Amino acid sequence: MSDVKKVVLAYSGGLDTSVIVKWLQETYHCEVVTFTADIGQGEEVEPARTKAQALGVKEIYIEDLREEFVRDYVFPMFRANTIYEGEYLLGTSIARPLIAKRLIEIANETGADAISHGATGKGNDQVRFELGGYALKPGVKVIAPWREWDLTSREKLMAYCEEHDIPVDFSSKKKKSPYSMDANLLHISYEGGILEDPWAEAEEDMWRWSVSPEAAPETPTYVELTFDQGDIVAIDGQAMKPHEVLETLNKMGGDNGIGRLDIVENRYVGMKSRGCYETPGAPSCCAPTVRSSR
Repeated sequence: MSDVKKVVLAYSGGLDTSVIVKWLQETYHCEVVTFTADIGQGEEVEPARTKAQALGVKEIYIEDLREEFVRDYVFPMFRANTIYEGEYLLGTSIARPLIAKRLIEIANETGADAISHGATGKGNDQVRFELGGYALKPGVKVIAPWREWDLTSREKLMAYCEEHDIPVDFSSKKKKSPYSMDANLLHISYEGGILEDPWAEAEEDMWRWSVSPEAAPETPTYVELTFDQGDIVAIDGQAMKPHEVLETLNKMGGDNGIGRLDIVENRYVGMKSRGCYETPGAPSCCAPTVRSSR
């Protein structure tokens, strides 16, 4: 492991990736560079800087990628009408190539010889991050701690934090969401908890962006969308940047009971997984019957 001198970590500032910083330092005896991306997850990303500094990180990247995310990834995906298994709008999937691209770019900028991520060994994200990295920098070393360490539970992670004085904003007394969640400007995904039982209906208070169809207004909301070469450039005549378009449509769609999805999907690694998704702005963005204004 001594061949790794510097590694760029996709860092959220949460429990898992904070532990990963210290684990990389101790296990690989290497310098860690952190990269935190704002892709509209709805949480402040700047606190990640203080946390990384407390862990001894010298090179810290925190970037607002919202516009690039929607312009160069989400909108092209919508133009292609890309829908997985006829239902899933690829909300988590489409964000990973952008993060992988920046991991490799930062690795090149800083002279790092490895990248790392906090994806587990069970899901698709490990594949997305790693194939993205290999495609852009063949031969780059990818370190996936969840496939190497023995910290296999939240309790073990918390014990590791206590042992190594890792400052994280988690405690056993703090109520934790029963769901595994991922959010960006395109969607929020929910897994785990009662959703592990396919017969269990998702609880109403799980949903964060949308009201149920039963609670939606009885009167319709009308919206006029202006398209240019397949992309929405204005809403009700007001010109907007790509990420502003999606933010606005998320609010309008969610208020009208649009965008909920509950499916059992096939993972690349051979597992089936039930997931619930909120993607309220997407149906308007990828409406195939709306023609370009040009």
